[in-house]
Amino acid sequence: MSDLSVLVVRAPFDGAEIARVPRPSTADVDATIVKAVAVFEETRVLPTYVRVAILRRVAAALEARRDELGAVIAREAGKPLKAARTEVERAAATFSAAAAALEAWKGEMLPLDVNAASVARWGVVKRVPLGPVLAITPFNFPLNLTAHKVAPAIAVGAPVVQKPASQTPLSALALQAIVREAGWPVDAYAVLAISGREAEALVTDPRLPVVSFTGSGAVGWRLREIAPRKRVGLELGGNAAVIVHSDADLDDAASRVAAGAFGYAGQSCISVQRALVQKDVFAAFRAKLLAKTAALAVGDPLDAKTDVGPMIAPEEAARAAAWIEEAVAGGARVLAGGTRTGSVVAPTILAGTTRDMKVEAQEVFAPIVTLSSYGTWEEALARANDSKYGLQAGVFTNDLGRIQRAFDVLEVGAVLVNDVPTWRADRMPYGGVKESGIGREGPAYAMEEFTEPRLLVLRP
Repeated sequence: MSDLSVLVVRAPFDGAEIARVPRPSTADVDATIVKAVAVFEETRVLPTYVRVAILRRVAAALEARRDELGAVIAREAGKPLKAARTEVERAAATFSAAAAALEAWKGEMLPLDVNAASVARWGVVKRVPLGPVLAITPFNFPLNLTAHKVAPAIAVGAPVVQKPASQTPLSALALQAIVREAGWPVDAYAVLAISGREAEALVTDPRLPVVSFTGSGAVGWRLREIAPRKRVGLELGGNAAVIVHSDADLDDAASRVAAGAFGYAGQSCISVQRALVQKDVFAAFRAKLLAKTAALAVGDPLDAKTDVGPMIAPEEAARAAAWIEEAVAGGARVLAGGTRTGSVVAPTILAGTTRDMKVEAQEVFAPIVTLSSYGTWEEALARANDSKYGLQAGVFTNDLGRIQRAFDVLEVGAVLVNDVPTWRADRMPYGGVKESGIGREGPAYAMEEFTEPRLLVLRP
């Protein structure tokens, strides 16, 4: 019989037990929220220089502990070690970006004497934090996606109550310790190892006025429905498309698509899932992509040479394998991969897929990419838009007119030129349209999401 008072964390690669994390009781959770509300009176008035210093100390600590924290991510999330270390570096950069955004944050002077009744009046506008932030984070970037919620919250002076993914609580707990050591009040950042059902009670709790969620669409949109009066930000899924036109550098495009489709076993909402290639260069690109894919090292994430590690759990790998089998039964062809061993799915390239297949219509969240040809640029743009998702898209072309047309037409949060949609800079506004979510992350943009404007009217 399982012990409901602890959360057992297991390695995705071999299922070995890594750690046991205490689960808080209902009373413990309530006490945590009470403390967060109380400490908000302290954090909301912390001077800018104090918050900047805390953010910079956290960034420095993350940089100094890159290898240690990278090993934590690799063990609990199954992320290849070199990618896990990069995630730590990105988390440090996220905190640095929040510090820079805070230093550059400005209010507004607003002249109000636009008619005789308001002569001599001026307005001063500043942004103030709404209150404690409930952060719900996924398993795939357990440190950096946590940083994208914690760093901007610290910047604006808001406490954080975090519900990490059950598979990956250790990265959040490590960050919690670092943040507290950096001088952020102890009660202003709590990590709760609770279930999704228990988290729903926090979503509806009026004491937590801001909800920042990253995860599946089914869960995210439900949370928004049950908390209509709250500020709810949703970073959800995608089935990102990349377009490779005939004037592209095919070697570069193939390298980037292989990395974007199969990095971290495709478990990213902006992984390349649909590759659309102009028919005149389709055969040449296919050969290059197959070669790049064959060169990838697959296996143990703790091996520094590994490029593609396991999926987060055997059942997720089994789901991915079932989707491949379903596509093949419908007429698709496996050009590479298509096999599964435990939690590891071989990097898989499928051709001959159709828009009604799950591997094209849904978010596959696995190392699977579909490869299709197109004729005209307009056809490619239409096919990229033929999705209920709209997070990011990549276009490989050197024609300025095509680039402008893609920027105007593609229904996504960002268009990346001569790169895959999997790329992200942590300072940029990141988010999607349609079923990919609402709101934007990136420290400066999340700071806006966590605050509201307040006006002071001056009359001499």
